Amino acid sequence: MVSRGCVARRLWVPALLGWVAGTLAQLAQPALWPLLAYGSVAAVGVVLLALAIGRGRQSRWPAVAVGCAAALLAFASTGGRAVDHTQRVLARAWDGATVQAVWRVQDLPARHADGVVFDATLLSAHTPQGDAVPIAGVVRLTWRLAPGGDSRAGPPRVMPGQAWRGWLRLRAPRGLANPYGFDAETWLWREGVAATGSVLHSGRWAAPHPLHDEQWRHPVARARTLVRDAIVERLAAPHGAAATGLIAALVTGDQGAIPAADWVAIRATGVAHLVAISGLHVTMFAVLATAVVGVVWRAVGRRWPRWLLTCPVPVAAGVGGVGLALAYALFAGWGVPAQRTVTMLAVVVALQLSGRRWLWPAVWLAAMAAALAIDPWAVLQPGFWLSFVAVGVLFGLGPAPAPEVSMAARAWQALRQLLTVQVLITVALAPLTLLLFGQVSLVGLVANAVAIPWVTLVLTPLALAGVMLPLLWDWAAWLARALMVLLHGMAQWPWAVWERPAVPLPLAALACLGAVLLVWRLPWRWRAWGAWLLWPALAFQPPAPAHGAFEVLLPDVGQGSAAIVRTARHTLVFDSGPPLGRSDAAERVLLPWLRALGAQPTAIVISHDDSDHAAGMATLARRYPGAQWWASFDAAPRVSIPVQHCAAGASWEWDGVRFVFLHPPTPEYGAPGPDGDNARSCVLLVGSGEQAALLTGDITQAEEAALIAAYPHLRAGLLVAAHHGSRTSTSAAWLDRLQPAAVAIQSGWRNRYGHPHPDVVQRLQERSLTWANTATCGAITWRSEASASLSCERQRVRRYWLTSAPD
Repeated sequence: MVSRGCVARRLWVPALLGWVAGTLAQLAQPALWPLLAYGSVAAVGVVLLALAIGRGRQSRWPAVAVGCAAALLAFASTGGRAVDHTQRVLARAWDGATVQAVWRVQDLPARHADGVVFDATLLSAHTPQGDAVPIAGVVRLTWRLAPGGDSRAGPPRVMPGQAWRGWLRLRAPRGLANPYGFDAETWLWREGVAATGSVLHSGRWAAPHPLHDEQWRHPVARARTLVRDAIVERLAAPHGAAATGLIAALVTGDQGAIPAADWVAIRATGVAHLVAISGLHVTMFAVLATAVVGVVWRAVGRRWPRWLLTCPVPVAAGVGGVGLALAYALFAGWGVPAQRTVTMLAVVVALQLSGRRWLWPAVWLAAMAAALAIDPWAVLQPGFWLSFVAVGVLFGLGPAPAPEVSMAARAWQALRQLLTVQVLITVALAPLTLLLFGQVSLVGLVANAVAIPWVTLVLTPLALAGVMLPLLWDWAAWLARALMVLLHGMAQWPWAVWERPAVPLPLAALACLGAVLLVWRLPWRWRAWGAWLLWPALAFQPPAPAHGAFEVLLPDVGQGSAAIVRTARHTLVFDSGPPLGRSDAAERVLLPWLRALGAQPTAIVISHDDSDHAAGMATLARRYPGAQWWASFDAAPRVSIPVQHCAAGASWEWDGVRFVFLHPPTPEYGAPGPDGDNARSCVLLVGSGEQAALLTGDITQAEEAALIAAYPHLRAGLLVAAHHGSRTSTSAAWLDRLQPAAVAIQSGWRNRYGHPHPDVVQRLQERSLTWANTATCGAITWRSEASASLSCERQRVRRYWLTSAPD
C-alpha cells in the first residue's frame, strides 16, 4: 500500500515540473495559434489528468501522465491569455490615429521634469470624423509639458481614479529591434500595454480637462501615489534627486525618480537588487509582521480565550504575516522578486501549518510554478532568473548553524554568515549576470557587505516608518545620501566592473551550472567540475570578419543614424544616434552591442552636428576616451577630447580594408546654413569596388552630384541612404553611378518626416535593388563577402509578441 504522502510527492513534483515546462514551451512559439487550438490542448490535458487520477496509486505511470497534463494545461493557459491580450492591442488600422478620448488613470504615474507617464483605461475614443476606436486594454500615455511652458510648474498632476477628456495620438506598442540592449517591445507586452499614446494639448488641440475623480476604483495605486508624492515633496529640495528616488523606490517600488547617473553607480557596484523591493525586504517585513501578529493575537486570546481555540496563535501569526507581506508587496508594485518571495512564504507556512514537510527543491519549484501561473511572461525578465537561482543556491547551502550563546559571538557569526552567503551568491550568479547584462561587478562583494545591512536593517525600516511619521524620512534620506556617496566612490575603483562579450546560450548554461557546482556543499572532486564548465564561456570570443573582409551593423535607433563597422581586429563607430527619452542611442543601443561583441572602437566618426547623429557623442567620449575621433564640425562644445576634421583624402587601412573620407572637400567646407549642416557631412568609403560600403550622413543631391564628378569610378556594395531616405538625397543619378548591391535606410517607425520618401522608394524599386529600412526591418547586418544580402533583426528573431515581419 502506497502512502498518501508518497503519492503526493510522486504527483506534485511532476505536476510542478510540467507546468513550468509547458509555460516555457509556449513562450518559444514564433506565432500564436487560434484560440480553439489552445482549447483543444487544454481538453487533452484535462482528459489525461482525469485518467491519471483514476488510476490512483496502482502504478508509477500516473506521475508521468500528471506531468504531461500539467504541461498541456500550462501551454494552453498561457497561449489563451496571449491570444486575449493580442485581441486587446490597438489594431494596425488605428496605429497613429488622433482621437478624442475619455480615459481613467489606473496606476502610479511616473513624474519627470518634462512630463508624466501613466497607465490608463480608455472609456471612449473617437476620431475627428466620429469613428469609434475599439481598444480594451491598458494604454500607456505620455503627457509632456507644453512647448514654451513654465517647467518650474512641473508636470501635470494626474492621480489614479481620475477621469479626463482630451485629445490623444495612439500608437500600437512597438520598440527598437536590436540584438542587445533594452527590449521595449517585450517589456510593453509583459506590462500588458495595448497601446501607447501622447496627450495633445497645443496648437489646434484643446488642453485636457478633468471630468471626475473616483478614488475608490484604484485604492492601492492612489495610496502609492500619495506616499510617493509626499516623499518627493518633503525630500527633493533638501536632499536631492538620488536620495529622494531611493527612498521612494524602497517604500513604493517606484524607481523612476532615481537619476541615470546614480543608476550607473548602483549597477556598477552590484546593489541594484537592494533598490528594488527585493525578496530580502519582503522576507524581513514578513518576519516582523509574523512576530507582531503573534503578540497581538496572544493579547487577544487573554481577553477572549475562545478565539485561540478557533484560531491558534501559530495559524494567526503565519497567515497574518503572509497576508501583511502580500499587502506590502502589492503596495510596492508586485515585482517578480516580491511575487516569488510571497509565494514561497505562503507555501512554507501552508506546509508547516498542515504538518507536512517538502524537500526544498519541491518548495522552490512550487514557488516558480506559482509565479508563472500569475505572470507567465515573468521569465522574460532578468530578475526572474537571478531571483530563483539565488534562492535555489541559498536552499542548497542548507540551514545556518546554531547560534552561539554570547551576544558578541552571535554578532560575529551573523556577520561571517552574511559575508559567506554573499560571496557564494555572487559567484553563483556571475555567469548569469554576464549572460544577461554583459558585465559583473567586481566590487559587489564589498559594496553588498556594507549595503545589505545598511539598506535592509536600517534604511528600509526607517523609510517605511516614515509613512506614519514623516520626520523619519529625513533621517532615512541622510542615510541614503551617505550610501550613494559610498557607491559612487566604489564605482570609480579600477576594475570595478568586469565586462565580457555575449556568450552563446549553451555555453552560458554550462557556465551557470559550473558556478552552482562551485558553491554547492559537495565534495571538492565534484566542485572541480564547475571550473571546467566555466572555462568555455570565459574563454569565448565572438567571431570576427576574416582578413580583408568587414561587416557593417546598422542598429535600430529610431529617427537617427549610427553604424558599427568591424574588421578582423578593429572597430569603427559612425555617428552616435539620436536622443531617446532621458538617455541617448549610444547609451541604450551602441554600448550594449559593442560590449556584446567585445569590441573597443579604434575610431569614432560623427558625420555632422545634428542631434539625430551626434546626441550620443558625449556618452561615447566618456566610455572610449582613447579612440581616434573625426567630425566635420567644431566638437569642443560637446566633448573635451581632440577631434580631427574629416576632410576628403584622409585615409587609413585596417586588416586589409581601406577607409577613406570622400567629403567634405576641405576642413572649412560649407558653414552651416539655415537648414543645418547636412551639406558638410562626413562621407566615408569602406573597402573598394562592389564590396565597398558608403556611409553618407545627411548629404543632399548637390553633394551627391559633386561626388559623382570627383569620383567617376565610384562603386558601392552597400549604400547607407543619406538623410534617412529624404527626397533631397539618393538621386537617380547617384544610384545609377554607384550601382549598389544593397541599400539600407535608417529611419524611425511612423516618423513625422515621412522618411523614407515615396520618391526614394520608387527609385529603389525601379532598379530592383535590395533594400531595407530599420523602421520595419530592425537592426540591419551587411557583410562585404555577401554584398547583396541584408539581414533583418525582426526576421531573425521571431516571437509572437514582437512585430516580426516588415509592415
